[in-house]
Amino acid sequence: MSAQLPAQLWAQFRPRRRVGALVVTTSVLASGATAAILASPVQAASTDVVITEVYGGGGNSGAPYTNDFVELTNNSSAPIDVSGWSIQYASAAGSTWQVTRLTGTIEPGAAYLVQESGGTNGQPLPTPNVTGTIPMSATSGKVALVTTQTALACGATCHADASVKDYVGYGAATDSEAAPAPGLSNTTSAARTDPTQDTDNNGADFAAGNPSPGTLTSVPNDPPVEAKIHDIQGAAHRSPLEGKKVTNVTGVVTAKGSNGFWFQDPQPDTDPATSEGLFVFTSSAPTVNVGDAVSVAGSVAEFRPGGSGGTDNLTTTELTNAEITVTGSAAVPAPTLVGPGGRVPPSTVIEDDASGDVETTSTAFDPAEDGLDFWESLEGMWLGINRPEVTGPTSSFRELSVVPAGASVRTIRGGIVLQANDSNPERVLLDDVLAPIPDAKTGDKLAGVVSGVLDYSFGNFKFLPITTPIVIDGGVQREKTKPSSPVQLSVATFNVENLDPSDGDAKFDGLAQAVVRNLAAPDVLGLEEVQDDDGAVNSGTTSAEKTLQLLTDAIVRAGGPRYAWRQIDPVNNAEGGEPGGNIRVAFLYRTDKPLKFVDRPGGGSTVPTTIVTDPAGRPHLSSSPGRIDPANPAWAATRVPLAGEFKWHGQTVFVVVNHFSSKGGDDPLWGRFQPPVQSTAAKRHQQAAAVRGFVDQILAKDKGANVVVLGDLNDFDFSETTDILVGSGKTALIDLPRTLPVRERYSYVFEGNSQFLDHILISQNLRPAAAYDVVHMNAEFPDQISDHDPQVVKLIPLPSWVR
Repeated sequence: MSAQLPAQLWAQFRPRRRVGALVVTTSVLASGATAAILASPVQAASTDVVITEVYGGGGNSGAPYTNDFVELTNNSSAPIDVSGWSIQYASAAGSTWQVTRLTGTIEPGAAYLVQESGGTNGQPLPTPNVTGTIPMSATSGKVALVTTQTALACGATCHADASVKDYVGYGAATDSEAAPAPGLSNTTSAARTDPTQDTDNNGADFAAGNPSPGTLTSVPNDPPVEAKIHDIQGAAHRSPLEGKKVTNVTGVVTAKGSNGFWFQDPQPDTDPATSEGLFVFTSSAPTVNVGDAVSVAGSVAEFRPGGSGGTDNLTTTELTNAEITVTGSAAVPAPTLVGPGGRVPPSTVIEDDASGDVETTSTAFDPAEDGLDFWESLEGMWLGINRPEVTGPTSSFRELSVVPAGASVRTIRGGIVLQANDSNPERVLLDDVLAPIPDAKTGDKLAGVVSGVLDYSFGNFKFLPITTPIVIDGGVQREKTKPSSPVQLSVATFNVENLDPSDGDAKFDGLAQAVVRNLAAPDVLGLEEVQDDDGAVNSGTTSAEKTLQLLTDAIVRAGGPRYAWRQIDPVNNAEGGEPGGNIRVAFLYRTDKPLKFVDRPGGGSTVPTTIVTDPAGRPHLSSSPGRIDPANPAWAATRVPLAGEFKWHGQTVFVVVNHFSSKGGDDPLWGRFQPPVQSTAAKRHQQAAAVRGFVDQILAKDKGANVVVLGDLNDFDFSETTDILVGSGKTALIDLPRTLPVRERYSYVFEGNSQFLDHILISQNLRPAAAYDVVHMNAEFPDQISDHDPQVVKLIPLPSWVR
């Protein structure tokens, strides 16, 4: 599977909230629990945790967000543990309370977001702290913050109940603190006018406005500050005016989206670190037009895009609750060029001034050196890139990675290589928020100056063109490897991306063509991501016989040889991948060559194969095929490697096919936490150590044994995972990706970075005659049969006495 499963389903923009009555409850802490501030009765205004916002229109027609929500904050000076508390909801006149249990701690001044039920319209919320299922009314209701998790039994009037910490009745609610908050709609929420104050009067404390989940609203009673856009953006990742009201912010509208617009000051300051562009969130379609000169008043907010992994995202600065005045029309400023002749991005460093949360630990804001700061300094601005160069294919999310001219190190086919000390901060992703993005492949270019505004979402800065770019074909073609000679044993690896019978003839035929035409029908083929016979249907089926029969039959139809296969069914639902799919690795091998698979019985899903010796002291597998140490915790929820013993012209060759744990869950390169934490790496290190130990057992019996280790390691050629697998000294394996020139080191393209995830490693005795080829036929193209490029090595195994 893809090494990083980018979470790509959260919103670019935010919707508004609805109004209702909400209650939060708290429970008594267990003895020895960390100090938590005890709730005061609701009659005495809360000085710590309060409800700051309520929205019930989520997912309805015209809603800016897909889900209802309740937002809390902690106005005390110490963290407060809300485990054992709850949010409860009742209809406007209802007496039955629904409960969402809370967990965790609210830090001082932090927003705590409770997601409730929703619908299909709008954008996803930022990542919530807790998710419930309560369907709240868009117009009227009651919400309570309660210090227990037991449903309130006080009927329709509960604001004075002893367990109620805070309470909001909205719209036509029959119970509230003093007076209800305003009635709401699908597009409005009720938010505190000052999130730090609670007067126990919902009518006075709350106002209707645009929903702003996870972002504490400003204090509207403070006098507004006149500001320029660059004053609001500041030379930092968060606005120096965050939470303040500003007025007379002037500029020209440069682009408009479905629920907001961007505008830019045509009279910039002299500081390149401060952006001159800004997004104005309007919730519904804005009424301004591109070219309008506007003056805007509103609240400065930092919005953190949500979705899976959303807490890793940077925030984007915006104006909310905006009052917009069109003062005339004006020429849209010329786009600020990025690249030669304009602002040139850093060439190697994404961020080197932070040690954790870049928003709080960065010691410098340095756009000249740090890519994260460079693109932040252009957030919201009207930009242009002259003839952008495509470094990766258009994705299924309609994202396209480009770099300006001059970026390096480029691959031999026009990509850009990910290296240990160069994450390629020149890259930016084009996205289809404002205009369709065309299909393009690595090595293509886009015509002319592509203009758009700069946004951020899904862990990446996004360049949003306002018109569809024109693609200039770069001429990159799918590669084909040369056939092996009669004396060469060709061994290949190919990730077939969740292959199962439901994929249909097109995928099986496409893979067959790849095997026959592009890989020249290798003698041995290690497969990764083979699913069982009914795919992601959770039926208990683990056999993959039908899947492999369909593939081998398709190879014959494509004019290729007949392949046989060997594999071992995994334990049902125990080895990761799609639930029910029972992903595994497998061998295919040709039956028309002087190649034999040495079958030895005894292998099974939970049975390890071991190294035994024959009377001459030569090593063999106790079971072939056999699994490597399947009880090792390293393989929990991960594919167990498969070892096979082959004979080529009578010479023994050991092959191990692998599919290590994915990188899903690691911090994004362009995320909030720097340097990014690779939380998944430790598991791969354990897996590499297990396979390395198995290889050591073979080489201990015969230091000249023919060993091939291959597959999708889900880690880079410069990674510690690969270091462990290579080993050291006379028994070190040779990682063939490391033998290539830097410009050729890739088998996979992720967000425009060309990188190695798939590897072939060989024992040292096989190196002199080895011919290695990564066959670039998938990863650089939008029409992929798999997201990985296969690779093949041609070897001449020799007997020990010759070596």
